[in-house]
Amino acid sequence: MPYFFKAFGVIGLLVITRGIFIKKEKPRDWYFAIGGIFLLAYSIYLRDWIFIILQLVFIASNLYREYQLHKHN
Repeated sequence: MPYFFKAFGVIGLLVITRGIFIKKEKPRDWYFAIGGIFLLAYSIYLRDWIFIILQLVFIASNLYREYQLHKHN
């Protein structure tokens, strides 16, 4: 089971890294949010509260940014 959650961490990092190279804001925010969710699962597995809180803030800020972009368009 530990490899399952480590794979989540790797997938999260890869998805966020992919998002860095996307020029358009809208899909980039979704990549960041989805990658953050994978990293959140990994941080919960690690039981690292600082990492868990960081990921929750990261996901929430990206979803809020997506909401703001959607609201203005």
